[in-house]
Amino acid sequence: MSRIENRIVLAGLALVALVLLPARGGRAESSQKPSQAGKAKGAPAAAATVAPKLDPKAIALLQAMSQRLAAAHAMSFTVLSTEESPSRHGPPLAYTTLSDVTLQRPDKLRVITTGDGPASEFYYDGKTMSAFAPAENLIAVADAPPTIDGALKAAYDSAAIYFPFTDVLVADPYKDLAEGLRRVYYIGQSSVVGGTTTDMVALADDRVFAQLWIGADDKLPRMVRAVYLDDPARLRQQVEFSDWKLDGAVPADAFSSPRAAGATRIEFARPDPVPPPATTKGAKEKTK
Repeated sequence: MSRIENRIVLAGLALVALVLLPARGGRAESSQKPSQAGKAKGAPAAAATVAPKLDPKAIALLQAMSQRLAAAHAMSFTVLSTEESPSRHGPPLAYTTLSDVTLQRPDKLRVITTGDGPASEFYYDGKTMSAFAPAENLIAVADAPPTIDGALKAAYDSAAIYFPFTDVLVADPYKDLAEGLRRVYYIGQSSVVGGTTTDMVALADDRVFAQLWIGADDKLPRMVRAVYLDDPARLRQQVEFSDWKLDGAVPADAFSSPRAAGATRIEFARPDPVPPPATTKGAKEKTK
C-alpha cells in the first residue's frame, strides 16, 4: 500500500485529496524512527526482525477482491474521502472530498472531484493526461504512458497528483497491498458498512495500519480506514466506496471534457518548496 499526498496540486493550485493507502508507483519512503525505549540504560539489545504473520483467510479475501477488480474491463464508483488534520486546539478536524471515478482498462481514467476544497477533474485517454481546475478555468496537459498504472505514476511524479483509491485502479491491486506486509488477519463481519454484509480485514506493514471492509458476496471494497505509524498524532484517514458498476457501457467521450479543452493552458508542476537562490557570497563559501 502506498502513501498518498494530503493535497492534490495542479501547478500550484491546491486540490484537496485524502491520503489513505500509499500507491506503489509514487510511494514515499518511511520516516519512522526506531523506538527510543531500547536505548535506555540497561535495556536489552533490539530483537531480531519479527517474521510476518499472515492469516490465510484474510489473504484469500484480499486476493478475491483484487481478482474481482482486475478482471473488470470497465468500472465506475463513487468515493467519499475523509482526512483528519490538526486543529488549533488539538483535537483533529475532518475534511472530505467526493469523487466520481470511471475507468476502462488498460488505458482510460476519469476522476471528477468535488466536496470540501477546490473542485478538480482528471482525464487520461491512453495518450495524454489532463488536470483541470474548473473554478480557475486552468488546465495542464501532458503526454502520458500507455497504461493506467504508468499514467498514475507520471501524474504523481510531475505534479504530486495522487488519489486515495489508487490501489483500486491499478492492474494488480493485491500486489500493491501485499508488498511489505507484516500482519494480516480476519476480524469478522459487519452488516452496516456499505449497506451490505462485509468481511473485515486488518493489515499492517512497517508504516501503516489499515482496516478494510470487503463485500462478502461481491468482493468489492466498501471502506478503508488507515493510520500511519510514523504520525505522532495518529490522524485517521478513511475512504468509503459506493455505487459500484462493473463492465457497463462507457460513452466514447467519457475521458475528455469540451469545457476543459477551452481552458487556459498551464504546465504540470509539483508543489515542492523551491529553495531561495543562493547569493554570490554563499555560493563561493560552498565551493571552498
